[in-house]
Amino acid sequence: MQVILMDKVVNLGNLGDVVKVKDGYARNYLIPTGRARRATQANMEAFAAQKAELERLAAEKLADAQARAAKLAGVSVTVRQKAGVDGRLFGSVTNADIADALKALGHAVVKAEIRLPEGPFKAIGEYPVTLSLHSDVTADITVVVAGEQ
Repeated sequence: MQVILMDKVVNLGNLGDVVKVKDGYARNYLIPTGRARRATQANMEAFAAQKAELERLAAEKLADAQARAAKLAGVSVTVRQKAGVDGRLFGSVTNADIADALKALGHAVVKAEIRLPEGPFKAIGEYPVTLSLHSDVTADITVVVAGEQ
């Protein structure tokens, strides 16, 4: 299926690109989330009329993400969990726990922006974490997992 991208999509294309994707990907993800429209003649003409406005909105999103990344750069957040004497946690520290800790510090972060490629943390220690605030903007923070007494 041919679609027009209404926003930048990682590993697919930029705003305004006409790309061919599998039907299910377009119907179930791209079109319902507003990231794409079917590439019909009417939609192509409507996109051409809206292009300047969409580019302005995309630039605002990017500027907002860069400002958030500047605030978050180098932040260290402590998450407390119950742990055994050997340093292993009873449970784990997930991206939701990290998002809650960052909100407590006054940073608006959604749990989907927190990337934990090796999965949740299951031991006490310091861990580097990458936040994906925009498709082009990332911020690195440090998460300190501490044992709870």
